[in-house]
Amino acid sequence: MRRILLSVGFAFTFIANLHAQSNGFEVIKNMELMDQIYQHLEMYYVDEPQTGKLSKVGIDAMLKELDPYTVYYHESNIEDYRLMTTGQYGGIGSLIRKIGEFTYIAEPYEGNPAEKSGLKAGDKIISIDGKTMIGIPSDDVSNSLKGPKGTTIEIEIERENEGKKKLSVTRDEIKLPDVPYSGMLNETVGYIKLNSFTNTASSDVKTAFIDLKAKGMTELVLDLRGNGGGLLIEAVKIVNLFVKKDQVVVTTKGRVAEENRTYKTMETPMDLTIPLTVLIDEGSASASEIVAGSIQDLDRGVIIGTTSYGKGLVQRTYDLKYGSKVKLTIAKYYTPSGRCVQRLEYYEREDGEKPKEIADSLLKIFKTKNGRDVIDGRGIEPDVEIDEKELSRLTATIYANNLVFNYATKYASSHPTIPAAKSFSLSDEEYNAFKAYVLKEEFTYSTASEEMLKKMKATAEEEGFYGDSKAEYDALMAKVVPSKERDLEKFKSEIKMLLENEIVSRYYYQKGRAENSFISDDYIKKALEILKNKVEYNTILGN
Repeated sequence: MRRILLSVGFAFTFIANLHAQSNGFEVIKNMELMDQIYQHLEMYYVDEPQTGKLSKVGIDAMLKELDPYTVYYHESNIEDYRLMTTGQYGGIGSLIRKIGEFTYIAEPYEGNPAEKSGLKAGDKIISIDGKTMIGIPSDDVSNSLKGPKGTTIEIEIERENEGKKKLSVTRDEIKLPDVPYSGMLNETVGYIKLNSFTNTASSDVKTAFIDLKAKGMTELVLDLRGNGGGLLIEAVKIVNLFVKKDQVVVTTKGRVAEENRTYKTMETPMDLTIPLTVLIDEGSASASEIVAGSIQDLDRGVIIGTTSYGKGLVQRTYDLKYGSKVKLTIAKYYTPSGRCVQRLEYYEREDGEKPKEIADSLLKIFKTKNGRDVIDGRGIEPDVEIDEKELSRLTATIYANNLVFNYATKYASSHPTIPAAKSFSLSDEEYNAFKAYVLKEEFTYSTASEEMLKKMKATAEEEGFYGDSKAEYDALMAKVVPSKERDLEKFKSEIKMLLENEIVSRYYYQKGRAENSFISDDYIKKALEILKNKVEYNTILGN
């Protein structure tokens, strides 16, 4: 009964604040109905209701009707919010991966407790503090690994060629780096990889920039691929490194007047003239699109890659009672040219309908500082597009079945060292050993050509033409039906690329992954090409 009274009290307080609003009656009516339903559940439902669970499910369902970025953080999920905004959490510092009934250490973060205690990628987690982790969901395993700084856990693992062992790991405050890697691509071109926009993003980029300048950098590649965004103000500060003070970077417009804001650069820039390329892909969103869009609109650098995600919405987090929070979409943002990159429309859909792309007829053309055309409603379209190649069906299947991951574990267990990440390459003999390993594994896959031929056969049979072309069909089908041995050789280059990168990570961690990937990265090759050709660079920007 006490819970009912608290609920009613809260409802009446909320209702009192709504009387002055234009839609106040509709809100009051629905709040009263929700409160009455809650009361009746408490008093009459056959079993004791799980009040907290019901409340969270109801709130989550309500917010789901708005957009995927409006989220409720229950007090038990505040660690997720903290990780999103600061990149920090209490734990051991490692990625994990679920394979079958077991969870594995996928990649320890260099210099963090997991790595310091001796945990390695490929270690199978058997138990944590004596509690079995076999068959446990990876989220629950992750929660067991997390905890307050200074606390110690005992992890029982099983390791390739070494069997089972127990390791004590003392948790620490883990900070996921916004800049996991920066370095020189050659004598003059610097590279900064930015993974997120937490509250240290701009300072980390600035530190990396200063360091690269000291190493002789005269051109820069800023990599925003896969960066889903974060804090808007950090995006403004990063743009500020390359454009003059008092330049408008982004404006926001919302239903509430105070959310109509203009964000300008406030500091003296680091470098106004350094040639700049920005790499984006379909995973670049939100704050990444503010940076890329502003650099493009101001003709300050060349955008290279594929069209970005298209998230033009701004969120703000509000504190609620009892240690919980709610993150609400409060505005749309607009780049300096005046465009909003939001691709999907969440607000006009019918119940249960998926959001749709904004209609082409509603798209508008805007002008950059130098008069180049850019459009809204479709994310950031790059100045130079990269034709991103899809992995073959075989390669994707091998990767999805964890064969690359598992073989890298075997390889690392029998090779104490390998050459530097930038120069590591598997020999033909070593690749043949991987082929032999894969051929022993049971898995199936199909080719797109095989699927199309089967559809064609069905159509030909319906139309009565199949009998006349059966011989030709069978001959063609024989050529496109998967052959593991044939395709392992046919797609050797892309399979080797993935395998070498996974192996390198076992020795050189995230830094090694980045350096090894440069060997075959078409985005970086194109950036280097454009930065080398100043005429092309200036022509793209309309200078």
